[in-house]
Amino acid sequence: MTCSVVLTEEETWYVATDTTTGIASQGKTSKEALYNLKEALELYYEDIPSEERVSYPTMLTTLEVIA
Repeated sequence: MTCSVVLTEEETWYVATDTTTGIASQGKTSKEALYNLKEALELYYEDIPSEERVSYPTMLTTLEVIA
């Protein structure tokens, strides 16, 4: 299963968030944050039968906001 993930840097932490489930995890490095998210998602999906798992196409775009 492939998951779409947003990785952000917040002060001294990296935060990795799965775009489908909203599950997030953090780490001191981007690698650690992704590893922690992978572990969290594996725990989340282990009780869901594979035929019930939903995968949505992901599109990335930009949006200009005037403030």
